Amino acid sequence: MDYTKFERAAIIGARALQLAYGAPPLIKVGAGVTDPLFLSEKEFEEGVIPIVVLRKARTKKGE
Repeated sequence: MDYTKFERAAIIGARALQLAYGAPPLIKVGAGVTDPLFLSEKEFEEGVIPIVVLRKARTKKGE
């Protein structure tokens, strides 16, 4: 699924907040990696973040 830049930022930000509050990472990381934003970006790139984006269906004008 292609995400807009706003959806991407919201997903990464929400996951970074979860990591900052102690959620376990969903990917293997090195011992010295602790930056939540870096980890959430890597998780997003690998497609393992369990967050869903719901969009409203577009309709044709006048229907």
